[in-house]
Amino acid sequence: MSKRAIRPKRGRIAALGGTAALLAAGIAGGLWAGADAAAPAPTAGSSYTLVSAAGGLCLQAPAPAAGTQLAQQDCGAGGETWRLTADGSGYRLVEAAGGRCAGVRDARTGAGAAVRTEDCDPAAASQRWTLTAVEGGHRVVNAASGKCLAVKDGSAAAGTPVQQNSCDSAPAKRWTFKPAAATPAPTASTPTTTATASPKPTATAKPTATATPAPTATATGGTGTVIPAWPTPQGADVPLTATRKVAALFDGGGRRYVGKGALGSGSQSENQPAMFELADGAVLQNVILGDPAADGVHCSGSCTLRNVWWENVGEDAATFKGTSASQVMTVDGGGARGAADKVFQHNGPGTFVVKNFRVEDFGKLYRSCGNCKTQYPRHVVIDNVIATAPGKKMVGINANLGDTATITRLTVVGDSSRKITVCQRYTGVTSGEPKEAGSGPDGTNCRYTPGEVTYKP
Repeated sequence: MSKRAIRPKRGRIAALGGTAALLAAGIAGGLWAGADAAAPAPTAGSSYTLVSAAGGLCLQAPAPAAGTQLAQQDCGAGGETWRLTADGSGYRLVEAAGGRCAGVRDARTGAGAAVRTEDCDPAAASQRWTLTAVEGGHRVVNAASGKCLAVKDGSAAAGTPVQQNSCDSAPAKRWTFKPAAATPAPTASTPTTTATASPKPTATAKPTATATPAPTATATGGTGTVIPAWPTPQGADVPLTATRKVAALFDGGGRRYVGKGALGSGSQSENQPAMFELADGAVLQNVILGDPAADGVHCSGSCTLRNVWWENVGEDAATFKGTSASQVMTVDGGGARGAADKVFQHNGPGTFVVKNFRVEDFGKLYRSCGNCKTQYPRHVVIDNVIATAPGKKMVGINANLGDTATITRLTVVGDSSRKITVCQRYTGVTSGEPKEAGSGPDGTNCRYTPGEVTYKP
């Protein structure tokens, strides 16, 4: 499709707020079987300090660099805040300062192997931990080795390294999860959409990693629902010179990822590679894409983008592909700004859901491909979105191909003359350029009422 004229890239924009509040998920079922009532289950997505029963000291990452062995240290010394992230049948311990995971060195299974900070790898069982509630705390058990997180030699001295060892009742293998003072607990679950798009989304992408930290600054949509504010990047920027492929789950820990080399042109070329490429069913979460960000994110089927932020959209923020009519692509939380053309490009079939999202300075929030060689009926659900002018269109769909757009709780800011088109219908083609075919609610393709749109100064 034709592009808008290339607009100058703005400089890196100062962050305005805290991180996003998306899902508040409790830990359920058999994982906590036999838990002692005095040791309540920690909550995935929340942040904690882990206090050793041996000496009352905190689990610490002495430095954010990968490969640093963990140690116990006086609580308050820094480097001791850990986010508990759900991962299949277990959890990851993600250190707040650098966004890296606690893992066993070289995936060793023997007693005495060092536990250290590592770049998070969804395929690494040595970075996955299960929690066994015992009197006065929890044992933290490595999924690969079956051994427990332990203070070396049972020492109570500050600075003692942490390793894995055989599980028993020793105090050095028992930890208390104390909520981190600087990290509020999750406060609200994701609103349930009232969408009636056909087909209606009935499934989410797998794996179902849930929950992210609560916001420190927010805004409210037209119905008073909290929408996260722009986050402050955590730690140093991460350069990407080649597409990072995600097979299952990637948690960026709130860090900013910036394109370099082949990913660093910042152009509007439609042939750019992506920063992240998600396999069918993959999850990308807690990531900030800086400037430049190449062609953003590519999804190969069903996928979930949770708490993902684009500081200055390149070609597109995300492109959704695949071939199954039953696939569901979900963007939950996050935001995008500086999109010269589209934010989200839907090329494959299925249903795309975007909720609890903010968009600023954009061409279109969503576009169902108007001239793909293979066309499909596509469906989009927009719920609880704040759009800030300037902007041209919220959604663009192909009415002649059976597309539908269901829109609820949309707030438009700074568009007093109402120039932003909420729902634009096109006549989709397989070559050439599509033509506009009307706009506004019609009950068939553009499914919303004027009352679902709130305008604010």
